Amino acid sequence: MAGNGVFAEILDGEVYKYYSEGEWKKSSSGKSVAIINPTTRKTQYRVQACNQEEVNQVMEIAKTAQKSWAKTPLWKRAELLHKAAAILKEHKAPIAECLVKEIAKPAKDAVTEVVRSGDLVSYCAEEGVRLLGEGKFLVSDSFPGNERTKYCLTSKIPLGVILAIPPFNYPVNLAVSKIAPALIAGNSIVLKPPTQGAVSALHMVHCFHLAGFPKGLISCVTGKGSEIGDFLTMHPGVDCISFTGGDTGIAISKKAGMIPLQMELGGKDACIVLEDADLDLVAANIIKGGFSYSGQRCTAVKVVLVMESVADALVEKVNARVAKLTVGAPEDDSDITPVVTESSANFIEGLVMDAKEKGATFCQEYRREGNLIWPLLLDNIRPDMRIAWEEPFGPVLPVIRISSIEEGIHHCNASNFGLQGCVFTKDINKAILISDAMETGTVQINSAPARGPDHFPFQGIKDSGIGSQGVTNSINMMTKVKTTVINLPTPSYTMG
Repeated sequence: MAGNGVFAEILDGEVYKYYSEGEWKKSSSGKSVAIINPTTRKTQYRVQACNQEEVNQVMEIAKTAQKSWAKTPLWKRAELLHKAAAILKEHKAPIAECLVKEIAKPAKDAVTEVVRSGDLVSYCAEEGVRLLGEGKFLVSDSFPGNERTKYCLTSKIPLGVILAIPPFNYPVNLAVSKIAPALIAGNSIVLKPPTQGAVSALHMVHCFHLAGFPKGLISCVTGKGSEIGDFLTMHPGVDCISFTGGDTGIAISKKAGMIPLQMELGGKDACIVLEDADLDLVAANIIKGGFSYSGQRCTAVKVVLVMESVADALVEKVNARVAKLTVGAPEDDSDITPVVTESSANFIEGLVMDAKEKGATFCQEYRREGNLIWPLLLDNIRPDMRIAWEEPFGPVLPVIRISSIEEGIHHCNASNFGLQGCVFTKDINKAILISDAMETGTVQINSAPARGPDHFPFQGIKDSGIGSQGVTNSINMMTKVKTTVINLPTPSYTMG
């Protein structure tokens, strides 16, 4: 159970503690932040409302701890990460319970997220040992006009203190995707979890605590964004920010100093369907891509762009599958569960009502109870409707009928987002040409957009983000190159 057994020390009465100096602490503010269960719409948990002074303390401690950690052998860093991964997977049940209650993630998916996170940590440990265990050796005479009088040795060294800010929809997996690369590279980490998902993240952090990482190396502060949000992201002690979320990231990027940024900020992922596509395959992927976790995924299918000649047949197939989706509580493993907050549900409803007023075809009756919105396919969407461009982050999917491939590409590229997209066709030549023309970080051919496997590069362009994720890219991003040059008095050439 959450907050019990090995997790008992992270809870003080009804309020979960924050993590600093290898200890679980109560905030001196004496205040807490409520976490609302999306299903019951009642307070489920409370976390500490940390203040700015506590952030200052955490940053100072993280800076000191990082200096010692950078001198820890790679194999030892990897050993501790493997241990944390094993503990994380061992305690998947209580962490999954938190995910169900905090963010209404279906029970099976919640367990999968925790196990996937353990696997990511272990993979990162292995990849880091290989990647960081190698350097480069350059000689000067490869550049015109030089003799071989200089030997250049390059290696990757840590950045320092990494600020990690994951989103509500994957508060464990998208936290460890930042934590593990940072640690294997020799950095310290300060985690600011989302409010919805904070208790899941705190349980995950305790798994790292149990693994025996040095005190101060990992910190986790909870609290109100209005109190510590800007203070964290603009803090002079931060050497790198890894953020996943919405357009808050754009504001962060404008305020952050001269430090590396890794940001994934959402998308309007388009699904382009050609006339020769396997429509059963397309329909299955639209359901998986558009409605899993109630569409609350950055890589969810957000708009279907289908050739007019096959649109009726595709809509019929998708509607048949929508009718089979179960709707209800996450504890029951329902396909469609409540969206994370009432404000999210209200925003989705606003997009639906706008489409209704402008003449969209409702393939199902719009239905909502509290935060629970029934799956809805909207046909005959036009570019003047908000949902053609805005990201609903809910179980509502628009269909736009197109008369040419060029029209589909144009709509995709006119978006301010550029995270992922997909194209369905049996013609691989057309698929490659369309992929090249789509202004997105990734294009999936004959499959729905997806983040993963977790070692694959994952990136967006335009308002969808900065930099690239994936295990290898994250490790590289959280390091910098250090060069040492040996100068010889005379040219020296190795003879066979």
